[in-house]
Amino acid sequence: MTTMTVNDAISAALAEEMQRDPTVMIFGEGVATKRRDLLERFGATRVRNTPLAEGIIAGTAAGAAATGLRPVVDLLFAPFLCYAMDEIVNSAGKLRYISGGQFSFPMVVLAMTGAGWGVGAQHNHNVESWFVHSPGLKIVMPSTPADFKGLMKSAIRDDNPVLVFADIALGYSAGEVPEEADAIPLGKAAVRREGRDVTLVSYAKTVGTCMAAADTLAGAGIDAEVIDLRSLKPLDEDAILRSVAKTGRLVVVHEASRLCGVGAEIAALVAEKAFASLRAPVLRLTGPDAPAPASFPLEQAFVPQADAIVAAVRSQMGG
Repeated sequence: MTTMTVNDAISAALAEEMQRDPTVMIFGEGVATKRRDLLERFGATRVRNTPLAEGIIAGTAAGAAATGLRPVVDLLFAPFLCYAMDEIVNSAGKLRYISGGQFSFPMVVLAMTGAGWGVGAQHNHNVESWFVHSPGLKIVMPSTPADFKGLMKSAIRDDNPVLVFADIALGYSAGEVPEEADAIPLGKAAVRREGRDVTLVSYAKTVGTCMAAADTLAGAGIDAEVIDLRSLKPLDEDAILRSVAKTGRLVVVHEASRLCGVGAEIAALVAEKAFASLRAPVLRLTGPDAPAPASFPLEQAFVPQADAIVAAVRSQMGG
């Protein structure tokens, strides 16, 4: 095992996949500057800076993927994916189906999102559910360096477009990563903590918040299970349903806003397939339906915190 940050884990995955497969390349906003080690190792043909032109970058990636390359594009801040919606959603996401399988689109889109840097509403907006609603796309949003590395490797090898959202607050967080890390299959959640009384489901940085809440709850004799989704699409329905069948209670936590978010889908899934197991209503703790503030203290108030999770669980337990 070696210790590395999330940013380093992404770079390590890129380096290993570029070494393994000569069709893998990366380009985007500041890529050759930010990942200079890749530039020096693999050259300017495979590691390229681009102008700030998200639509052109994504469209170029879709075209490159259709010709047999495996491009990874870094579009920096997730809200600006709106400039690339047609290229990602209408082209990369649909043309494999429209062509009757004659073309595949093995491309990865990297983007940062979430609170943590005080970058304000135009740079901080959790838009992952936009793309979960789009056919043909796969979506991952990990919480640990090891998962970023393993899921990046799977995303690059997948023959479909995969969006990898990196939570801004996690970029410099460190953790243990296997030196010979295998690819982690898309669509497989991780149980971060086993429990019997309540299931906490989350992804990205709010997984850590759930773990902190679980520690507090344990002090009160409440045993919380924490599930890290890792992949939002495909979604590991079995992991969620197994846990709810055991605990009978579910709290879903994410920073993105509540309406039509991932939490709503999970609540509907459990209502349809595990209603008989429930001993309390499903609860969702999310960010508000409002633009994100630039002030760091207000930003933290914007994101679900551990004390709110503890209070939600206590209400479910009748406390």
